[in-house]
Amino acid sequence: MDPRPQDPRPAVPGGHTGHAPAGKVIDSTHRVVVVGAGAAGIAVAASLLAREPGLDIALIDPAQRHYYQPGWTMVGGGVFKAATTVREMADCIPRQARWISAAVAAFDPERNEVRLDDGRIVRYERLVVCPGLQLDWDGIEGLTQTLGRNGVTSNYRFDLAPYTWQLVSALRGGKALFTQPPMPIKCAGAPQKAMYLACDAWRRRGTLGATRVSFLNAGAALFGVADYVPALMSYVQAYGIDLRLQHRLTAVDGARRRARFVRTLADGSTQTVEEDFDMIHVVPPQSAPGFIRASPLADAAGWVSVDPATLRHPAFDNIWALGDVTNTGNAKTAAAARKQAPIVAHNVLASLGRARGLAHYDGYGSCPLTVERGKIVLAEFVYGGKVKPTFPDWFIDGTRPSRAAWMLKANVLPALYWEGMLKGREWLARPEVIG
Repeated sequence: MDPRPQDPRPAVPGGHTGHAPAGKVIDSTHRVVVVGAGAAGIAVAASLLAREPGLDIALIDPAQRHYYQPGWTMVGGGVFKAATTVREMADCIPRQARWISAAVAAFDPERNEVRLDDGRIVRYERLVVCPGLQLDWDGIEGLTQTLGRNGVTSNYRFDLAPYTWQLVSALRGGKALFTQPPMPIKCAGAPQKAMYLACDAWRRRGTLGATRVSFLNAGAALFGVADYVPALMSYVQAYGIDLRLQHRLTAVDGARRRARFVRTLADGSTQTVEEDFDMIHVVPPQSAPGFIRASPLADAAGWVSVDPATLRHPAFDNIWALGDVTNTGNAKTAAAARKQAPIVAHNVLASLGRARGLAHYDGYGSCPLTVERGKIVLAEFVYGGKVKPTFPDWFIDGTRPSRAAWMLKANVLPALYWEGMLKGREWLARPEVIG
């Protein structure tokens, strides 16, 4: 049995319950409240507790399962089994923390309160916001009605990644489309990673020549950091991929196996393009969650405003944010959250007088681009698209496909995630502290 209190109603050490004078139901008060128990939320809670054992922390998240989302591309490529990418949430949240299994409805930063969807209030001294982003499946006409059948799939869902591999394994020729929506999205390389692994499987089977593969990208470039584009383009050419930029998917008709795109021309005008398919891998448009967009924490685009170095909110000095929900200019990846979590943990404790100096985030993000089974282009970069490799070139040259990078992705990173990042072990992630 898990000894952590999972019923959000009883009082817990360091908190209290009761009714506020205005009739609000105060569930509890905590030294630190973390909204979101995904990769960023659990990692920052674990890093806080590693530095300050016994710190009063509550995590708010209604999900009952926790997913290793970077593994879903490998599931869709037939490398991982889906079951290896999921664990029970109760087994992932640090045992010293309180888990409030509920959804957040609103923030009141003037009163240091978080309102849950059932009306209860959780109060905090320090707040960390990291609920991730939302996948807007309904943003593409007809998509939700056909996902998981009619050759329509996406590695961006746990239950659909196995279907991707089922489609790739069954296809013996025909037309395969892979799409990418406008930025920002989580793991910007994932749309093309799905394509490369599929092409490699067809090449090994001898059916690639009979398969017309198209990559329809809403952006203006194959990848946002130019240093990695030559290696990726070599695979686009080797696989015979029809690369089409400035093509945004707007509708999918699964029954007719047709997809509609809006193409942006050089003069800014647009035209509608329709394509048939035998299989299509769709990446939906993405945005900040609605309760974030409607909150006083958000910027004009709906993302949580933070200082790009300290990750502290510019208007509310007892609030920090990290992960995919922030308005920072870094790539939205698990690798970014792994670097951000210790920084936020240090800075929260510094604000409480329990640490010295400030930790600064340099915008680090990483995208292991699986260009074929057994080889990866390991993209690592910081703010401004500046390349910042972790390893020396003699071991892994990130601008070239590497077997060592594949071994890192397939064998090391899952363990680093489950046993390192989520446990507060800051391997290769110790923060830079200034002052």
